[in-house]
Amino acid sequence: MLLGLVAGLVVGLVASATGSPILTGVAAASAPLGDLFIRGIQMVVIPLVMAIVFAGVARLGDTRTLGRMGGSALGFILLTTAPAVVMGMVAMHLALGFVPPVPVPDGAVAAEVGELPGLVDFLVGLIPRNPFAAAAEGRLLPLLVFSILFGAAAGTLAADARDRLVGVAEAVSDAFIVLVQWILWTAPVGIFGLVAPATARMGLGLLQSLAVFIVTVIVTLFVFMTVVYLPVVALVGRVSPRRFIQGTLASYTMGFTTTSSVATLPVLLRDAPALGVSRRVTDLVLPLAASLNRAGSGLFQGASVVFLAWLYGIDVPGGAWVGAALACFFAASTVAPVPSASIMTLAPALSAVGAPFAGLGILLGIDRIPDMFRSGTNMTGHMAAAIVTESLAGEDDGSSG
Repeated sequence: MLLGLVAGLVVGLVASATGSPILTGVAAASAPLGDLFIRGIQMVVIPLVMAIVFAGVARLGDTRTLGRMGGSALGFILLTTAPAVVMGMVAMHLALGFVPPVPVPDGAVAAEVGELPGLVDFLVGLIPRNPFAAAAEGRLLPLLVFSILFGAAAGTLAADARDRLVGVAEAVSDAFIVLVQWILWTAPVGIFGLVAPATARMGLGLLQSLAVFIVTVIVTLFVFMTVVYLPVVALVGRVSPRRFIQGTLASYTMGFTTTSSVATLPVLLRDAPALGVSRRVTDLVLPLAASLNRAGSGLFQGASVVFLAWLYGIDVPGGAWVGAALACFFAASTVAPVPSASIMTLAPALSAVGAPFAGLGILLGIDRIPDMFRSGTNMTGHMAAAIVTESLAGEDDGSSG
């Protein structure tokens, strides 16, 4: 995967810098390879997630155990996303104080964004009218709720009936994991096809024009992982920073290159046992984290609101910043696990500070680089959530049994 990433960056940057028709043609021709790789991952992710979540919940049997594990995971997600948003906003405020204004590029066009649902609509939308329709639309969170409820109901059945259902679900998930492993053998070529065309289109000129924004986001993401994830994993999860970094390198790289939580989920499931996470925790917490845990996206969104307000010279009162931070916090949990989705849910936060939606078009033009870094941060957070949940809920289960 690293080889494919480096090769894609080299070909794309050289093609952009030199204008070589050969390299430009190679980068453009490789795009279908990236599309095929992502399609292959997406083909198996939804049925894989449903099977492993159902089996994991049904295997628990006792719904009190489910409540402890789910509560620990949700608590971790909420308590890490909030400081991520604040760190993004504060870091961007500080960075912009030392640089001259960046001119707005000509022809910036407002992006077409969907309206962020209210709290009631969000909660109602968690229950799918039709799970098959939700699967066809790629809506992972309602499917996750359905799978948890179905698994909890199956866990109350007699032992023989429950074991038969769990056995079928585990066999299905094992078969899909084998299929994922086959797909991952094509990762170097697929990642090259994702990175080379995007880098060739973007080039160094665009990076230079918005260098302050990009560098600040990247640096703050690494600071966030260092001061939040590593201490929490070490103190609560009892996993050393070195072991944690080594155990999450593959998932970070996969998230970095594919910019998709669901595409990285199979790698997380594969690597979690090496960090001491049991299967029943991974089967529940990792899909839950892949659907909800977006601390990296929240940090990016907080930084984006500050940057666009500064870019357009808007004087924002203090109360509006609070509203924007709350909007980013809520939006981070509704971000779809697909590339550049964080930008599409920024509209409410921009409204809170009075920034024009045209800024979304500017961010879309340079989003590939920060998208890779924030996706890698999200993947690290998914694994951290599983380790912390294993320590908190796993100890309770062990002591009670």
